[in-house]
Amino acid sequence: MSGRIYLLNGPNLNLLGEREPAIYGRDTLADIEALCRAVAERERFELVARQTNAEHEFIGWLHEARQAAGIVINPAAFCYHSIAILDALKMCECPVVEVHISNIHRREEWRGKSMLSSAVTGVIAGLGSDGYRLAMEYLVRRPARA
Repeated sequence: MSGRIYLLNGPNLNLLGEREPAIYGRDTLADIEALCRAVAERERFELVARQTNAEHEFIGWLHEARQAAGIVINPAAFCYHSIAILDALKMCECPVVEVHISNIHRREEWRGKSMLSSAVTGVIAGLGSDGYRLAMEYLVRRPARA
């Protein structure tokens, strides 16, 4: 293995495929995890995929992942209020890509203001499930850091 990449999904993403398909598409979380796992395995990385509706659990996973090869997060609604998650992200020593399935900047004004974006390496929004694949491609192709 070349390392471990964490895929961390926040609240309500367990209902992807059912929840507002006109906004979030028909892909399920299992479909997204399979897409990410295929990229990881192709490049000999291990993927740790998790989803939670509980903020404290998300924070614990960020602590666990802070020295991984990389992290892909879709914090969902956590990105609008969680200073605790922001602080946990600041402790991460690896690249972190924040993904949003919908274009948060084309929706309600408040959705375009992720308080977590200042602590991540990059943000992908509005590309549907493909945003996860792009985040994974970025992480697996980064040169190893000494």
